[in-house]
Amino acid sequence: MTPKQDHISSAFDRDLEGIQARIMKMGGLVEQAILDSAQALETRDQELADKVRAGDKAIDELEELLNEEAARVIALRAPTAIDLRVILSVMRISANLERIGDLAKNLAKRNAVLMSMPAISGSASQLRRMSRDVQIMLKDALDAYIQRDDKLAMSVIERDVDIDQMYNTLFREFLTFMLEDPRNITPCMHLHFIAKNVERMGDHVTSIAEQVVFLVTGDKPDEPRQKEDNTSTDANLSQSNDSKV
Repeated sequence: MTPKQDHISSAFDRDLEGIQARIMKMGGLVEQAILDSAQALETRDQELADKVRAGDKAIDELEELLNEEAARVIALRAPTAIDLRVILSVMRISANLERIGDLAKNLAKRNAVLMSMPAISGSASQLRRMSRDVQIMLKDALDAYIQRDDKLAMSVIERDVDIDQMYNTLFREFLTFMLEDPRNITPCMHLHFIAKNVERMGDHVTSIAEQVVFLVTGDKPDEPRQKEDNTSTDANLSQSNDSKV
């Protein structure tokens, strides 16, 4: 390697270290937003919900900064194919993190509405557990990225099935509450939207893990991940049964 090439390589490494540090900072903010939005829902803490909504601005700004830095590195360093794959993965990961932050903000927005309604027994604690599982998945996906650990990333992908199943269980419970008492319909609808948002967070975390697998191996996971969200089937079945009554 010539002195000039060595200088370019060292500069790229420094740029990449800075970008990866920002990715981890962004990931930490998103993890906290997931936990805080779920806690605000469970404890009916409007101040904490407002904090989540305000904090989303910092997440958005980090994504914009990461995209700018990635574009600058591509323009100035002319990265090789492998290095370019690293830069592109950063941009895709930051986009997924930004979307998860938006979904956490959506959870926080519904907090004020739900505070004025009667609580649905057990639902908030179940949603918090579901959110906690998604946050742990995200932590592992980001660790897998830094460590270039495709096996850890694959374990994150596999765990998304558990999130889907938790969502299905909650969906059925909300249907039961609504059938038992019409007064539960409005709060259960809000809670269903929250559960769906958490399930979608899991999908975005899975996309991050898939990027890690691609980054490490050069290939996407062999099998398309199986989705366990069968709520549309349940809804159709319910409608069919209603029509027979």
